[in-house]
Amino acid sequence: MARVVRFHQLGGPEVLRIEHIDDAEPGPGEVRIHVRALGLNRAEALVRRGAYIETATLPSGLGLEAAGIVDKVGEGIAGFESGDAVSVIPPKSMLSSPAYGELVTYPAGLVVRHPPSLSMEAAAASWMQYLTAYGALIDIAGMRSGEPVVVTAASSSVGLAAIQIANAVGAIPIAVTRTCAKKDALRAAGAAHIVASAEEDLELALREIAGRDGIRVVLDAVGGPIFEPLTAAMAPGGMLIEYGGLSPEPTPFPLPAILRKTLTLRGYLVHEITGDPARLEPAKAFILDHLATGALRPVIARTFPFEEIVEAHRYLESNEQFGKIVVTV
Repeated sequence: MARVVRFHQLGGPEVLRIEHIDDAEPGPGEVRIHVRALGLNRAEALVRRGAYIETATLPSGLGLEAAGIVDKVGEGIAGFESGDAVSVIPPKSMLSSPAYGELVTYPAGLVVRHPPSLSMEAAAASWMQYLTAYGALIDIAGMRSGEPVVVTAASSSVGLAAIQIANAVGAIPIAVTRTCAKKDALRAAGAAHIVASAEEDLELALREIAGRDGIRVVLDAVGGPIFEPLTAAMAPGGMLIEYGGLSPEPTPFPLPAILRKTLTLRGYLVHEITGDPARLEPAKAFILDHLATGALRPVIARTFPFEEIVEAHRYLESNEQFGKIVVTV
């Protein structure tokens, strides 16, 4: 039997339980992985609370990211064998393929051999953040060398991934964070400019940084009142890509700026990339190449043992972290 994390009711971190279940055999086209590390995501806390776009059927598992060693392969599998070090592309549904467990089974198409130089912790912290940032900035927005790019919630794992990807292609990452508390850390993480939105005039600061050409691409996870100064600082024909909605306040629709500048406001889910093989393959190649060279380096805020999954989720919801939370198994 193997340990898994499940919850039998919706609620805070305290509803999570470690339980034992029978080992499931991998089916045709599937790979069973002995998990060594898990990457935590805000979506998992939202599912646990019943506030996500996906609704749990109780009791339910959780988890989108894992790294470990191939334990067993199902029929028809080529390219993987027992003992391979692998990590997992986040599935469309964490409820049908939960990662929080000692033994997990995934379709081979979602399993990746990662660079040998990458630790299990770093591998478990890679795919959600880099695929999310790549899909928005490279696949959708076509981010270009030399152009300024605004990244809000910049100290989150996706925010830091976006900063690294911007630097990798020669763009100029502008990090937006709530206060100045994380400015030094963001500068060390590669942000060319940092704006504290609760302490500065965001529109004015962005205009001063970007100059007369303005900002063509904004990657936002926040929503709420920040929409108005963001769009006000954007260039004609610019695109704001929204992938979050962290603000508890209503999000205004900035109609005058959108009309005057012919802006595009674009909702985005990483499933657009992971669910389309034609888009996923170049994304994987970009990420693996840049992980191998060190241009992409997962930032891990803190590591918890599997037995402390409740404490790890409390930390996840504290908003104190800088980067990714990892759980070792």
